[in-house]
Amino acid sequence: MTTPTIKRNPWSWIPTLYFAEGLPYVAVMTIAVIMYKRLGLSNTEIALYTSWLYLPWTIKPLWSPFVDLVKTKRSWIIAMQGFIAAGFAGIAFFIPTAHYVQFTLAFFWLLAFSSATHDIAADGFYMLGLNNKEQSFFVGIRNTFYRLANIFGQGILVMLAGWLETSQGNIPLAWSITFYFLAGLFLTLTLYHRFILPRPDSDIKCPGLTVGKLLKDFLLTFVTFFKKKHLGLMFFFLLTYRLGESQLAKIASPFLLDHADKGGLELSTATVGMIYGTIGVIALLLGGIISGFLVSRDGFKKWILPMALAINLPDILYVWMAATTPNNPILISTCVAIEQLGYGFGFTAYMLYLIYIAEGEHKTAHYAIGTGFMAFGMMLPGMPAGWIQEHLGYTNFFIWVCICTIPGIIASLMIRNRLDDSFGKSNKFT
Repeated sequence: MTTPTIKRNPWSWIPTLYFAEGLPYVAVMTIAVIMYKRLGLSNTEIALYTSWLYLPWTIKPLWSPFVDLVKTKRSWIIAMQGFIAAGFAGIAFFIPTAHYVQFTLAFFWLLAFSSATHDIAADGFYMLGLNNKEQSFFVGIRNTFYRLANIFGQGILVMLAGWLETSQGNIPLAWSITFYFLAGLFLTLTLYHRFILPRPDSDIKCPGLTVGKLLKDFLLTFVTFFKKKHLGLMFFFLLTYRLGESQLAKIASPFLLDHADKGGLELSTATVGMIYGTIGVIALLLGGIISGFLVSRDGFKKWILPMALAINLPDILYVWMAATTPNNPILISTCVAIEQLGYGFGFTAYMLYLIYIAEGEHKTAHYAIGTGFMAFGMMLPGMPAGWIQEHLGYTNFFIWVCICTIPGIIASLMIRNRLDDSFGKSNKFT
């Protein structure tokens, strides 16, 4: 059990640390999509460019062991938050320029790599800065503040940008101000954590750790991962479970924003921030809470197929919206909320399966490798999504998305037959 040299009340740093972990991710994955759409990029360009930004999270397991080799995790956290602040400032500075695409994408790459490295350091620091009892208590708190960062980013910040678009009458200036605000916020978080984060005794560079030893250990864990049973089925599930959602996620916001003559719903930026970034994220969180309770009561095997259906079947609501182009915000909000509720409910199956396949020796490393393939499963299908949409139109694209959900449902059926009845079930329900 680890006790920090300088003891800090965990409430003073865990909420802000995990808020800081969630915000750059949502900026790279979601806010960037909306911003580029408002700045005039095509859906083909948006989906391709922003999907590439998944790469740091895809290959994160490759360099995560090296965080232990240089400096402390506390030092990594402070340094990466400083880089993230610089990344936001760079994006803000170049948005109003002629070559904004190239320069902002370069700074988004800085954000993505810094954020992925920050994730590694923050999650490791969480275990060093708290004793076992505190770790159990604060796991829900940290997840809550990570999700609040999603609401703040996709919802409040997008609504702020929308309000600035209207009040300033200048879309690039509105988004530039929004990202300068993010830069200032992260600079504040960096300075705050510089003084508030505890200094655990165990947060030291590992003695005797060398590059050669790290490479040897990593290769060992990587090889053992590929020796797991039913490897083909495992990858079939990992790469298809979100095949439809990976494409829908890249086009949902552009569809809500696009002009009616292009088949979009022509909503304002602020309205999209409210519907997709606030109502949608709250529904997603609710879906995750419900599925977590049901699995803990009945086990994963019972709920994996309902989860697969929940994450996939509501995509048909986008087919309906594209075909009928409703102009009622309440109706649109309801459709988005149902789809996101299903996504939150169904995504739990993915996380539980990652835990299931990671069981055994090298559990932590295998889980990290699994999350890399999870990110890859979102990155690769998302890249051509904009091109497909622009060639098919919105209605046919969303029909294509529904077709792409079929392999994931089949994979879930196949996985179900190999699961233990008690896996995921809480002891208090047995």
